[in-house]
Amino acid sequence: MLKLFTRSPWAELALIYCAAVWGSTFYIVKDSLDNIDPYALVAWRFLAAAALMALPLAARRVNLWTNWKSGALLGLILGVLYVFQTVGLEHTTASNSGFITGLFIVFVPLLNLICFRTLSPWPRLVAVAIAICGLWLLTGGFHEANYGDMLTLVAAVTYAAHVLYADRYTNSGMNVHVLNFQQLLFTGLTALICGVAMGRPFGIGSTETMGWVLFLTLIPTLSAFMLQLTAQQGVPPVTTALVFCLEPVFAAIFAWTLGGEEMVKVRAVGGLLIVLAMVISELPVEKWLARRRPTGSEAAL
Repeated sequence: MLKLFTRSPWAELALIYCAAVWGSTFYIVKDSLDNIDPYALVAWRFLAAAALMALPLAARRVNLWTNWKSGALLGLILGVLYVFQTVGLEHTTASNSGFITGLFIVFVPLLNLICFRTLSPWPRLVAVAIAICGLWLLTGGFHEANYGDMLTLVAAVTYAAHVLYADRYTNSGMNVHVLNFQQLLFTGLTALICGVAMGRPFGIGSTETMGWVLFLTLIPTLSAFMLQLTAQQGVPPVTTALVFCLEPVFAAIFAWTLGGEEMVKVRAVGGLLIVLAMVISELPVEKWLARRRPTGSEAAL
């Protein structure tokens, strides 16, 4: 069934689902943090998701530790992303955090070139520029750099690294179910170790919070990351990054509809620019231009 999501357009739809889920859970996470420490929340949801992922694999006697170093690296990157973003948010504004985290879209083609010597097609780079403009309008831009902004910038770089390494590993023939189990496990362990080192509490707090932790475990963690790894087998990393820029768009939509926030026209325009950027990245611009170029015989006339 999941193989369906390795082919376009199902792969893109799966990534849109991920962005929608992650964006829509913003208020759930925010409310949950009143009763549970952020490190505990990350640790519980990822370790629980890893356990649920392991059960059917173990029942089928699948080796859970095949190529474990790849899963460990993905988990470490994801763990650093969540830890730095969480701590950074304690020292900066929500608008700064949203915009800086969204800058991961710039680092994806940059790291792709530096680490893997791969240059992204120019239409996708144009789409990246449009998406940055959209992010600026949607999040309110950037105001006064501080310590939290630097931490959030590290989170943006690790976000880009996760997209690139997920693309590399999922397209190398690895079992994505095993890979997902490993990354979930090591993400949870990273948050757990950091939380213990900082002396953070790991209590859940209340029955209601436990219910939200269970929801966050099943939907935005277990299902979304499984679909991400599956879909990235059929989608270029820069396109993946552009789709994930829809996360703040969905967060804004849910804030306007369910959260009761007032819709700001400028933010709506920013969201539309991000959608436009995603559409442009999917258009076969280079093929269209190639058809319009004169052939050798036509050029000679």
